Amino acid sequence: MNTILETAHLSKIYNNKRGIREISLQLHAGDVYGLLGPNGAGKTTFLKLITGLIRPDQGSVTLFGNNLADHFELGMEHVGSMIESADFHDFLSARQYLELVARFYPSVTPKHMEEVLELVGLHKVRKEKIKGFSTGMKQKLALAAAILPEPKLVILDEPTNGLDIEGTVMFRKLITQLSEEKGTSFIISSHMIHELEQLCNRVGIVVEGHLKKEGYVSELLQNNQSLEQFYIDELQLSKEDEDCA
Repeated sequence: MNTILETAHLSKIYNNKRGIREISLQLHAGDVYGLLGPNGAGKTTFLKLITGLIRPDQGSVTLFGNNLADHFELGMEHVGSMIESADFHDFLSARQYLELVARFYPSVTPKHMEEVLELVGLHKVRKEKIKGFSTGMKQKLALAAAILPEPKLVILDEPTNGLDIEGTVMFRKLITQLSEEKGTSFIISSHMIHELEQLCNRVGIVVEGHLKKEGYVSELLQNNQSLEQFYIDELQLSKEDEDCA
């Protein structure tokens, strides 16, 4: 299998002792990988590290064969991301914002911008100012920016925050479409565990900065339990191990 992302012993510890510790992970082309874990477990820190937004204390990140520490631009060339809450220029319209993003990607055409706005459900409001957008509409616009350059890997941190039911369905269809039709790979951190069960072929569970468990969803659910129950059971086992330590 073609490995497009590999982290080796990746660690980042903050002054409050939170962060991630020794995470080694491989992502293969075509994977839709779900990242699960309690609040404060280190999921966002991990996503920031693999996109170069922060530097690790130790370990390495390799994207498409390029070590980020040595070849950041080459590694990130085919990556789109949406991490934490996106910041926007509120005086711009949705269309103008994508035009601003498109300046970094010469191959993006005006037609493609219109298509992306349609995909995320913002085409009808593309000329409206962002300052009037709801949280869910801003999430959709951030998602549009992430997929605009047609990346081979998309990294999403809580992408369904603020989305209504219609928006969540749109998100599910979009991920499925890009994965099946274009072969786009994804890493998705989310608390919407039922969505991840439908979307992901692999998942990893992060607890207190450690990658405690990962595998193919089909294998993890061989006992016909839900991904939610599997996740709860793993958290309980981690707590019991901690109490015994």
